[in-house]
Amino acid sequence: MTNEPYTIRSHQRVGAGIYYRISHQSTSTNTPMTFGLFVPSRFAANVGGDVETKGNVPVMFWLSGLTCDDTNFAQKAGPRAFAAAEKEGIAIVMPDTSPRGDPSVPNVDSYDLGIGAGFYVNATQEPYSTHYHMYTYITEELPALLESQFSMGKDGLRSISGHSMGGHGALTIALKNPSWVSVSAFSPICNPTACPWGDKALTAYLGSVDAGKANDATALLEGRSEPTGFDEILIDQGADDEFLTQLQLLPGNLVEAAKKCGQNVTLNMRDGFDHSYFFIASFIEDHVSFHGKRLRKKQAEVLALSSVLTDVSVTAGKPIACKAMVARGPKQPLALETITVDPPRAGEVRVKVIANALCHTDVYTLD
Repeated sequence: MTNEPYTIRSHQRVGAGIYYRISHQSTSTNTPMTFGLFVPSRFAANVGGDVETKGNVPVMFWLSGLTCDDTNFAQKAGPRAFAAAEKEGIAIVMPDTSPRGDPSVPNVDSYDLGIGAGFYVNATQEPYSTHYHMYTYITEELPALLESQFSMGKDGLRSISGHSMGGHGALTIALKNPSWVSVSAFSPICNPTACPWGDKALTAYLGSVDAGKANDATALLEGRSEPTGFDEILIDQGADDEFLTQLQLLPGNLVEAAKKCGQNVTLNMRDGFDHSYFFIASFIEDHVSFHGKRLRKKQAEVLALSSVLTDVSVTAGKPIACKAMVARGPKQPLALETITVDPPRAGEVRVKVIANALCHTDVYTLD
């Protein structure tokens, strides 16, 4: 018997790491949800280990496309993706594309709506509004579970990527939540309010195409007057993708919107490639490396900050030596000196200043 709020359904070794399938009861979708999780070998203790042994693991979210569940990416692109993640020292989490596993979940006889086609939005329209809350699941519930149970993605160490509908999800989620470290996509639905897939799904889930603009990457960029905090948005698109010619994906619209607000977007058009997982498998290592590089940079920043914010209790009641810019008289130049700061007396506090700068009142005082 376990008190953990999740169940490990299976686990297999893949290269040096472990691929898990994990289920839990979701408060977002009001259904059971299952996600895949690849854990690199250096963080093996984070699943099932003691809390004290768990390091903070950077994690890349992968959002799959229409008709997929939590297993497609792992089975079709996993070996290459997981080997790259092992090298980069990051985990990969692969959530489902919609609620399922409960008879109350509404579905239709269509591959592009209902089960397997949640579009990563929070549905407001019946019969979908009770269960189809994939946006909240991806942005709030699943990150919280990964942090609390596996120490993954803490301190904002999360990146996001996806394919097709999942590429749409990755782009919109990142653009609406700039706390993500980086974002990339394969063959994303870039402008769903202007394509047949989006027209159908957004109308069914949100009531109208117009209501879907807040979940449209192109529309979100069009609404900006300046670039996002992402140094680069990486997109790979097969030039022979049948859905490209059917005007379902519209990457050109996204690129044009990005140019207008100054956002850097790299769109790689890959000759000879279609919309399949063969295409994803061919370039997934580039995307894992893209995210790994940025996650390492963020992790270094977090570690540097934590080393600065040290426990001040070790200096309580003691004099401390620190650096200070000192002027010994009016109109004298500032000089960097090591000074001693005594413990605070009654009615005083001693404050640790992390960063400082001169303001006009400082300059006035120096004169």
